[in-house]
Amino acid sequence: MSDKWTWIKRRIELVKIWWRVHGRVYVHRFQLWRWLAVVMLAVMAVIMLLGTYEAKTTDVSNLKQRLQASTEIYDRQQKKAGQIAGQKGTYIEFKQISPNVVNAVLATEDRGFYQEPGFSLRGTVRAALTTLWNKLRGSNIKAGGSTLTQQLAKNAFLTQDQTLVRKLREFFLSVQIEKDYSKEDILSMYLNHVYFGWGAWGIEDASKKYFGVSARDLSVDQAAVLAGMLQSPGGYDPIKRPEAALNRRNQVLQNMVNDRKLSQAEADRFAQRALGARDHVIEDTNYQYPYYFDAVIDEATHYYGLSEKAVLNDGYQIYTNLDQDDQKNIQDNYANPNLNPVGGDSQAASVVLDGRTGGVRAVMGGRGEHVFRGFNRATQMFRSPGSTIKPLVDYAPALSRGFNPNARLKNTTMTFGTNRYQPANYNGFTSGSVRMYEAIEQSYNIPAVWLLDQIGVEAGFQAAKKAGLSVVDSDKNLSLALGGMQKGTSPMQLAQAYTSFVNDGEMSRAHFITKIVDASGRVIVDKTQPERTKLWSKKDADQMTAMMLGVYTHGTGISANPTGYTVAGKTGTTEVSGEASTTNNASDSWAIAYTPDVVVATWVGYDQTDKAHTIPARLDLSAGPLMKATLEQVLPNTERTAFAVESIRDKMANDAAEKERKRLENEQKQKESENAKGISGLGNQFSSDLSAGVDEVTGYLKRGADEIWRRIFG
Repeated sequence: MSDKWTWIKRRIELVKIWWRVHGRVYVHRFQLWRWLAVVMLAVMAVIMLLGTYEAKTTDVSNLKQRLQASTEIYDRQQKKAGQIAGQKGTYIEFKQISPNVVNAVLATEDRGFYQEPGFSLRGTVRAALTTLWNKLRGSNIKAGGSTLTQQLAKNAFLTQDQTLVRKLREFFLSVQIEKDYSKEDILSMYLNHVYFGWGAWGIEDASKKYFGVSARDLSVDQAAVLAGMLQSPGGYDPIKRPEAALNRRNQVLQNMVNDRKLSQAEADRFAQRALGARDHVIEDTNYQYPYYFDAVIDEATHYYGLSEKAVLNDGYQIYTNLDQDDQKNIQDNYANPNLNPVGGDSQAASVVLDGRTGGVRAVMGGRGEHVFRGFNRATQMFRSPGSTIKPLVDYAPALSRGFNPNARLKNTTMTFGTNRYQPANYNGFTSGSVRMYEAIEQSYNIPAVWLLDQIGVEAGFQAAKKAGLSVVDSDKNLSLALGGMQKGTSPMQLAQAYTSFVNDGEMSRAHFITKIVDASGRVIVDKTQPERTKLWSKKDADQMTAMMLGVYTHGTGISANPTGYTVAGKTGTTEVSGEASTTNNASDSWAIAYTPDVVVATWVGYDQTDKAHTIPARLDLSAGPLMKATLEQVLPNTERTAFAVESIRDKMANDAAEKERKRLENEQKQKESENAKGISGLGNQFSSDLSAGVDEVTGYLKRGADEIWRRIFG
């Protein structure tokens, strides 16, 4: 430090020497003082113009309304589902704030508040000089010179960057705020918008968080604790740093003495009290669907271009596809250990889409404690989809190229390509050729790869790309048939792709938001009409559904088949790579099911797969229980629309039954015909015999009469 001061003093002495020798001559010759004055006046004029423009073009008239209003979330029936409070807590009016708080805050933060026009030149100069002094001493500590109005302007409209431009903008905005609002309004807005640590925004929530009382009931010493935290919520945290908080409280009490709000005797008496702060639990019933609300924020910022700060703080009304019953049920399922046969720290993700529109009815991004804006596995996780990709890259593209559900596919051990790629079925099962629907039901791997080889890898790759899956050029190989992808896909992407089988071959874009209305009532987003992409023909989509209807009744999805309901869909597992791989373990377990009303996707696995973190390959020991429970709760809450097509197996059974019925009917008709012929023959015989008998009797009588006549009349 001494070397640095020596260097600075030396430079100052050199400047003084130069000024004495040359400075006055240059100033006189070039009239530098005049030019300097002109430049300074010009700079000040530009600053004034820009500052005035900033103040006039920034609408501060609705500041209080914005700070009071929270962004509200509405469900699919336009019922309020909750709020996104963001950087604001429970808003209260000035009269609901204890005078002890006002006195403590003003004595510590801004004693000239009621006399200032929104800024303090003395405070600004003092802060600038103090900051410069700290810089010269090698310290980065910055002195605060902002008034409460300036701090409000910064928190409400600007960033926290320590720049000259931001400071100038803050200056002019504070002047405009002072013109539009009373001192009490400004003070209440400030106290409702500052952060007190531990997620507590505003004086009301801070009072309840640390002392369990409302802001109107804070005592002098409690108010001093909270006022002291304004400078550094973390540094003077009364829960984690009680000693620092106690010292800071006593300093605030002394500030109140200096500002004539307390006598010294009163301050000494309050300083003897214990800190009295502890962590009180504040239930946030407004954010009861955290994963869904997180996803709404993500979509508003990433898809519709709103800033996160605006979404959190500007009082929007956001209408969504949320079904509160579905969401509550899924959240309960994730908290139920009986639906987690894997146990441990395994994870899961689920999404429920409206099958027709793609609207997200419910979403869960993981098990365990939720972190605000944390990782959402349903929307942000990308994993290998396993066999759930087969309908999208193998079978539907094959149908569009002339194959049919009864086509026979090879199911014997074989290799493909120059790299001798050799797929295998579960447990090494092989057989003769199998029908396409059988290959789908039993999730055989060899037929899927053989089929992709027949139609061409490019066809499957383009189908996956059009379906919105995250494929890259390196995925153009036959392993794509079984879900081999460099990046992988998310449950949301898969569910979205499966809506194409619901909508006659058209895929509906998955989305949370249908409409956004700003605080003034202006509609800024309106997405009530579904966005769709044509993937397949209606015929191909119907044939895929007809085949996948057998997955949950005769195939790999039996353990998740919802009792009393009919679903189509597909299951999938991803093999563990490396030495940890066995025939009985997997890294991912998938189940996707749909009806004409909804599409449900569920994933189970570990965030990181290694030898100690794998899951069973069987569905009933992984994703099955969760999927079954979810379906049995979601499906009764839908319109229960029946499928327009029947399953291949049902069709075969019905065709066989119809064939048998017709055979029996023909046999019956034949018997009836033969019986009719027999009765007619008997009638004819009887008639013939009767006629012969009559003729015989008639002849006999005639002969007898003739004989009698002959004997009598001779």
